Amino acid sequence: MTDFYPDIRPYVQHSLAVEPPHVLHVEECGNPGGLPVLVVHGGPGAGCEPYQRRFFDPEVYRIILFDQRGCGRSSPHAELTGNTTQALVSDMEAIREHLGIDAWLLFGGSWGSTLSLVYAETHPDRVLGLILRGIFLCRPCEIQWFYQEGASRIFPDYWAQYVGLIPEAERDDLVQAYHRRLTGSDEVGRMAAAKAWSRWEAQAATLLPNEKVLSHFTDPFTALSLARIENHYFVNNAFLEPDQILRDAHRLADIPGYIVHGRYDVVCPVENAYLLHKAWPAARFVIVPDAGHSALEPGIRSALIEAAREMACRLRP
Repeated sequence: MTDFYPDIRPYVQHSLAVEPPHVLHVEECGNPGGLPVLVVHGGPGAGCEPYQRRFFDPEVYRIILFDQRGCGRSSPHAELTGNTTQALVSDMEAIREHLGIDAWLLFGGSWGSTLSLVYAETHPDRVLGLILRGIFLCRPCEIQWFYQEGASRIFPDYWAQYVGLIPEAERDDLVQAYHRRLTGSDEVGRMAAAKAWSRWEAQAATLLPNEKVLSHFTDPFTALSLARIENHYFVNNAFLEPDQILRDAHRLADIPGYIVHGRYDVVCPVENAYLLHKAWPAARFVIVPDAGHSALEPGIRSALIEAAREMACRLRP
């Protein structure tokens, strides 16, 4: 089992103003002359975490992390204005141009896989490769599965906490019911909804309970941006056309890739990864037999680190 590289700190940090009112936090770690990799975090709205720097050999990689609009150290916090998939793709291009990078490797999990795929299908000439985990295609059936009915039958005890905040009369559409609370004027009710939404995701994200994941997701600062921004995207079908990612997967044909997915992923079922691999057969497909959704699970962590090592060997001159 391959473990993380030692902890590292950024050698430079940037504040990059994009479409008002948004200002992005961007940081660089590792080797300034190394193979550039952009870490695309999940959510949307989760923000980056320090452990995400540690999937890569810092002697080999120029490791770039950024907090997407409205989360982490980007500002304003939990802001929904101008927060769309297309805007985030444009932000990634703005970062690439600001850093003077011609093309880079993308590394993303969950929503980070969604955004990486949309970016790669939009700008295939700017992508050296893709390392993706916990594939999320953002189709309505996936939102229905996790937030309305499906995953509820696997974790009924956790589900009771999630649904308990919503009166029975509103439970026919829980995403919309949460939307009303997460965008409402009642500050106390907004935070209660954010914590309940984020707790449900954290509890379902790992094969075995993980207090670190739960603590991070339910921290008030993270919970508010995660819940508000996720819900905002999901009531808008992630600002994507029907089956857009699978429809446009032919644009990935010349891009080397790795697809890593936990067999028992309840947040994003493994079918998503299977369908992506069918549409993009050139990618290497790894199902981790003893894992759920989180990148912190040992088997997924190990597979991602190995993928980064192999990708470096393939891409370095």
